[in-house]
Amino acid sequence: MQAIEALRNAWHLSDVRRKLLFTGLVLLVYQFAAHVPVIGVDRAALSSILNSEGAGFIGVLNLLSGGAVANFSVIAMGVYPYITASIIFQLLVPIVPQLEALQREPGGQEKLQRYTYYLAIPMAILQAVGQIAIFSSFNTSGQPLIVGFGQDPLVTVTVIATMTAGTMFAVWLGDLITEQGIGNGISIIIFAGIVASAPSNLAQLLTTTTQPIYNAILFVVIVLVTIVTIVFIQEGVRRIPVQYGKRVRGRKQYGGASTHIPLRVNPVGMIPLIFAQSIITFPAIIANLFPPGPLGDSITQTFGQQQGLGYWGTFFLLTVGFTFFYAETMIANQNLAENLQRQGGFIPGIRPGKRTQEYILRVSRRITLVGAVFLGTIAVIPGLVDMLNGLLFPTEFLSGGNTLNAASVITGSGLIIVVGVVIDTMRQLEAQLVMRNYEGFMR
Repeated sequence: MQAIEALRNAWHLSDVRRKLLFTGLVLLVYQFAAHVPVIGVDRAALSSILNSEGAGFIGVLNLLSGGAVANFSVIAMGVYPYITASIIFQLLVPIVPQLEALQREPGGQEKLQRYTYYLAIPMAILQAVGQIAIFSSFNTSGQPLIVGFGQDPLVTVTVIATMTAGTMFAVWLGDLITEQGIGNGISIIIFAGIVASAPSNLAQLLTTTTQPIYNAILFVVIVLVTIVTIVFIQEGVRRIPVQYGKRVRGRKQYGGASTHIPLRVNPVGMIPLIFAQSIITFPAIIANLFPPGPLGDSITQTFGQQQGLGYWGTFFLLTVGFTFFYAETMIANQNLAENLQRQGGFIPGIRPGKRTQEYILRVSRRITLVGAVFLGTIAVIPGLVDMLNGLLFPTEFLSGGNTLNAASVITGSGLIIVVGVVIDTMRQLEAQLVMRNYEGFMR
């Protein structure tokens, strides 16, 4: 009830109401764009692809794009080329000395942001070609997805340019939300896509499966348990105590304060899931480039149809590995030990400098193990549900291949995004209300 009252208070503030309405208008524009197809798309071929063996993987892409993939719209790639470019720069900054020096300069962050936009364009071009190739590999209708693509230079350039422009348009909409709306615009765009696709996926689950009541109950249980676990893990923090030395100048004493360094259990969000999802599609794509054979068919069935222990085990290991890699890169990029030493702070019982950095990394790795296992488990929930369905209803589910299950309505990565965006937006509204002496959401 307190959250509802706080929302009512927020709506009564004219500037906050304007931001909320502006955010809703931008999201409406995004949904309109999600239904504008790329020129030349063959609807029959697209329908065949959506019902093919790769429907599970395509369904994940469609969920994260708000239905744009199912329409093969001009924004079918969403904002993911920009996210990929951002991740690349985050990984390169601690490795390339010039970028690290640029980041510390006045205005350096703005320059890096501009370089990220530049890199997003070639990444969008590559993803457009790759996405069309992936779709074509699942095409069983005999008709090309886009007539003339790859043969007619004008059609090829037009399609690639349109999809690239669609991605940059989506990024621009996200920036508008960040500047004039509520919340982080890019996250809000992804959040809206997930929420927009969830009702139709749930309706499909309840109308096309033979156990609708079981699936409905399982869906509610999975969502509730997953949300509680995500909030618990995402908000989990290990506080490392920090003491600042005392300094005497004249008759005044400075410093001597105590504080802490907050290390999150999961500092990387769902970025490792994006990495793992991208990498795990490559075996099936590469197998389709070679002549048919037992090995190629096995790889395609495992990684293309998202089936079996091999696929889900690989997905789990990739997610855990990327979580450790990205978390350690982030800790190293923050230069916590160097900043503490410069400000006169130290961890009690630990020498400043290298020993402090080693201690922070050691603690970070221990708590990251919990976050990594958590993300890995979230990633494989659809596989676990498939196994459960196969045990309970072997006739209906075990032979069903890629049948939609209760965990696929909103994937684990989708729930992480939804929960994270909701918490972040609530905090921003909380800040707006606190400035005006209202009680907020987070009490």
